Amino acid sequence: MGNGGGTRWSRVLLPGAPGSRTTRLELFYDLVFVFAFINVTTLTATIPTPVNVYRCLLVLALLWWSWTGFARLGNAVRADQGLLPVVGVVTVAATFLLVLSVPSAFVDQPGGLNGPLVFAGCYFVIRMAQLAVFAWLDRSDRARRRGLLLRALLPSLATVLLVVAGLVPVRFAERPYAVALQLALWTVALLVEYVGGTTLARRWWVVVSAGHWAERHALMVLVALGELIIALGLGPKTGLPLTGPVAVAALLGVLVVAMLWWAYFDTLAYALEQALHHARDPDARRRLCRDVYTFLHLPLLAGVILFALGLKDLLADAASPDTPSWGPPLGGFWVAVLYGGVGLYLLSLVACALVALREVRWPLVITVAALAVVAPVVAPIPELASLIVLAVLVTAGVAAETFQEDGRRRRIRQLALEEQLAAEVDQSHWRQQHL
Repeated sequence: MGNGGGTRWSRVLLPGAPGSRTTRLELFYDLVFVFAFINVTTLTATIPTPVNVYRCLLVLALLWWSWTGFARLGNAVRADQGLLPVVGVVTVAATFLLVLSVPSAFVDQPGGLNGPLVFAGCYFVIRMAQLAVFAWLDRSDRARRRGLLLRALLPSLATVLLVVAGLVPVRFAERPYAVALQLALWTVALLVEYVGGTTLARRWWVVVSAGHWAERHALMVLVALGELIIALGLGPKTGLPLTGPVAVAALLGVLVVAMLWWAYFDTLAYALEQALHHARDPDARRRLCRDVYTFLHLPLLAGVILFALGLKDLLADAASPDTPSWGPPLGGFWVAVLYGGVGLYLLSLVACALVALREVRWPLVITVAALAVVAPVVAPIPELASLIVLAVLVTAGVAAETFQEDGRRRRIRQLALEEQLAAEVDQSHWRQQHL
């Protein structure tokens, strides 16, 4: 009977393994987040105010929590086997509707479905679909089954808060505190998920495959950087005239994006994955997965989104015939968005290295400090000049980090290459035997 039950179980869900990697279904799911990042950035660019930027970050944080749930799911079981593709398609569909509802997630727009309710309902479907799979996995463990009620309570409470927040503009539209009340409800919903998920439900943070977990998060960083390239290509609208200022702004933007890519993918991504593999103790691995990847990768992505937002505005001014050739002064708000986004990204990398590797990457720390010092100085100067200063500082900081590695970079990359070669040999041997 035990074997029969195991066979039936394997037809429904196939467990993950320590050597599991990202599946094509998970990559398909990540494509939705390309659209999500573009939509969030575009929404914020339409009304560039501090309140709207905060709304953007709230939406991004809830999207990220939904994504991390799917990442944990794909780590525990094989996402492209059994019934998981069905759950994946449901999740993709709900996520796509959620992203479509983002423009009306706070204030309902006339002529369609209720935006706040659609957003809250889609979020609830995504989280419940994920929990349903974990409920199936835990069906034979009585203690974990009881804990499932607690886990389901968190997204349920968060959804209720989102629904209530959606009613605020209807009931208190003319009140001066309406916006603050709505943002407070969203913030509490976010805290319920994050704080509850990492304290009350911390025992369920089990990562089977360190390689899969690291790869999934690295791919999301790549998706966010890809959104930056799209922001450069599209600007505030399609068909930007290729003037001299537009060309200069685009080239400088590509340079900054390349430096951001290099700062993460040259060695840090490899080093973080190697640290995760080295963490044999389950508690130590759980802390690394939670702190370095779930928590510290969120501000990293937020930094990319903010920089993309700043680039959109800068390109709009560069393309406008009504602005000076070097653009108008950047101003305090946009210097905070543009420089702050890059600084947040680099500071997140510093924090990742500090927590996972117990080392301080001083060139990046100095770069962030330089950005903070220079930002007030460049606010009154033309935008293109401000972007040149930003590109020079970031390039110098990343170059210093690369050349002052004292053998560390070579060791990390050599280990990564040896792992890749060993995996290729094993795969080639298996193919020769079976294909």
